[in-house]
Amino acid sequence: MKVGIVGANGYSGLELIRLLTNHPVAEIEMLISHSTSGQSIKTIYPHLKDICEMDLEDLTIDEVAGRVELLFFATPSGVSSHYIASLIDKGIPCIDLSGDHRLLDPATYQAWYHKEPAPIKALNQAVYGLSEFFQTEIKDAQLIANPGCYPTATLLGILPALKKGFINKDSIIIDAKSGLSGAGRGTSLMTHFAETNDNLKAYNLGSHQHIPEIEQTLKKVTQLETRVTFSTHLVPMTRGIMCTIYAKVMGSQTTEDFIKEYKTFYKNSPFVRIREAGQWPTTKDVSGSNYCDIGFNVDERTGQVTIVSVIDNLVKGAAGQAIQNFNLMNGLDQQMGLKQVPMYP
Repeated sequence: MKVGIVGANGYSGLELIRLLTNHPVAEIEMLISHSTSGQSIKTIYPHLKDICEMDLEDLTIDEVAGRVELLFFATPSGVSSHYIASLIDKGIPCIDLSGDHRLLDPATYQAWYHKEPAPIKALNQAVYGLSEFFQTEIKDAQLIANPGCYPTATLLGILPALKKGFINKDSIIIDAKSGLSGAGRGTSLMTHFAETNDNLKAYNLGSHQHIPEIEQTLKKVTQLETRVTFSTHLVPMTRGIMCTIYAKVMGSQTTEDFIKEYKTFYKNSPFVRIREAGQWPTTKDVSGSNYCDIGFNVDERTGQVTIVSVIDNLVKGAAGQAIQNFNLMNGLDQQMGLKQVPMYP
């Protein structure tokens, strides 16, 4: 099946190339990037020599429609919204890794992203691609809104407990930390080496664009209107997200009760791994892989539960989940092309 990647010169696009190169069904037909059109991908990333040496092209809808059967958008927010509606009309399914089609309400998108929203027709067609929760909808979708990296780790960590009634919906605090690749390849003072090395930064407190995405999905799955406290931090490492989630336990549940419930809930989810009591996941445990590892501790003294959820932000938080959704859309084993062992150390 011939596929194209828009934004192939960025980190998520590069990760799509890495994973799709070994996919038994998908074949990369086009690499697209307006800013580096005409250059070979190996010129930008020399490690791709003899692996992928295609030239980057401009995005022309008619050209794409004649050559590919599905298109991945690994672009910054504000790009895919200009193209996807027309591509869908041409019969080209799309998987959007940006935030342009995640929020159902155009006004909410505009308020949090400060950009013009996607056409309402496209928003109405979009299926939120949290693979473990919306498989039925994903299988029939023409447009997947791939979840953000922070929301993926957060939602996989929270949803079973909230859905089961184990935690108070008004007590959720998410302490989220990400490696620098989550900010993309563009340079800025915030991600400058001298500013980030030996440093830990909080940013966008109370205003992060992933907050409405998390709350929208919590409501969709649980039917509960939920507000979360969501704090994000940059840590001086390349890959990985750790979300440490705190919430008030509603009953007398123990750590073992949470572990049992999550193992049951995710028994058919091969990329979610639940830790035993006293075992805490680290970002290195999932690096380079599509896994989400989750650990728990209930403090019976305070009545609080701590849930630790870790992912690789470029794989399960972006390209890997996009390929998982590609597999589901096409009736394939969701693990196809994604059975990488995490890179350790």
